[in-house]
Amino acid sequence: MNSKNLHILREMAAKYIWWETPDHAVSRPARVVTQVMNIGDFEDVQRLVACMGESSLRDIVQAAEAGQFNARSWTYWHYRLGLAEPGGVPSLPVRKIQ
Repeated sequence: MNSKNLHILREMAAKYIWWETPDHAVSRPARVVTQVMNIGDFEDVQRLVACMGESSLRDIVQAAEAGQFNARSWTYWHYRLGLAEPGGVPSLPVRKIQ
């Protein structure tokens, strides 16, 4: 990840993962990205798309774990990233107890 993208993620981490230091939060960049995708405001989401690219965001959505997205964001990102046709959004991930 280049320094510009790291700077953007650090800024977003400070805003969206407020319970951790930005440096600690960006040690898991996918978590920062997922949090912004789930609860970010419009401007931050647009910056995130420009920073990460749609391909990276597709990978993050496809690897999402239970609880990372609410239903509204899950549906939005599947449509926005071309991962689902209308009416074809998969169910949210669920925790599996083993």
